[in-house]
Amino acid sequence: MTLATTQPNWDYLTSTPDLLVSNLSHLGLIEVTGEQGKTFIHGQVTTDIVSLTETQWRWGAHCDPKGKMIASFRTYTIAESLFILMPASVLPLSLASWQKYAVFSKAELTDVTAKQVILGFAGTKAAEFIEQQFGRIEHEVTHAEGAIILKDAERFIVITSAEKAQQLVTASNQPLSSHQAWQALEIQAGYANIDDNHSSEFVPQMCNIQAVNGISFEKGCYMGQETIARMKYRGGNKRALYILSGSASETVSSETQIEIASEDGFLRAGKVIEAVEFNSQVLLTAVLANDTPNDAKLRVKNDNQSELVVKPLPYSLED
Repeated sequence: MTLATTQPNWDYLTSTPDLLVSNLSHLGLIEVTGEQGKTFIHGQVTTDIVSLTETQWRWGAHCDPKGKMIASFRTYTIAESLFILMPASVLPLSLASWQKYAVFSKAELTDVTAKQVILGFAGTKAAEFIEQQFGRIEHEVTHAEGAIILKDAERFIVITSAEKAQQLVTASNQPLSSHQAWQALEIQAGYANIDDNHSSEFVPQMCNIQAVNGISFEKGCYMGQETIARMKYRGGNKRALYILSGSASETVSSETQIEIASEDGFLRAGKVIEAVEFNSQVLLTAVLANDTPNDAKLRVKNDNQSELVVKPLPYSLED
């Protein structure tokens, strides 16, 4: 079953309808099973997987041995299975890396994206609608009949079958929007959704993963831990994730670079992580020097008409 999806036709960079229903087709899902599945992933990622309960989800990062992020993700557990939700473009890279090491453990990893539909619900009426469909949502993760609901503040990710997804869209009386409107909300939340353009490029702290509870500094050893711990306890991290908004006459994507004004003209400042555009306006996350001032004059590289400003992060970067 193919769900009919439309492009959002309102200014989704600055507003959200009372009930947004978004097709999160840009995300992919990995299922980890096997006797040692959870302990195997525990030794591969920044998140404390072993202590994760069925009512919790967590951010995390999958890093290479040098501590550079292959991918960032949300993770949750159902019975003996662990599920990892990440941008679809980078999923094959993480999956291949994990499978290379999983041959030494009793763990199996499977791309189950095609078996599920992933929907996002947001807006002032989102909680009411979700509770009408599934009952009271009291935890970060709710196991409902035919669906899993991840609650993120006032937003909800629903992972379900194609048939159930169609029922939900019909019940909402709303058009099913493409994922750009949801991405705008992810950007405003200061989340770093790493895609394949930036895989193995940044240490997690360069993308504020620690600020969204995505790094456990108390768990045992994991891939890349030495670099990540050294950045926390010895310093040395010179970059951070910023939220920027403004105008651009060029298409902005995760391949785009950002420049900053100086006495010598515009100089390279950093790279875009995730971006959405509407009517020549742009909203994006970018990794910049962590001493970039809030009043910095920024622009898209070589776009003389572009003007970007720093927006406040919704969380603190203080330890």
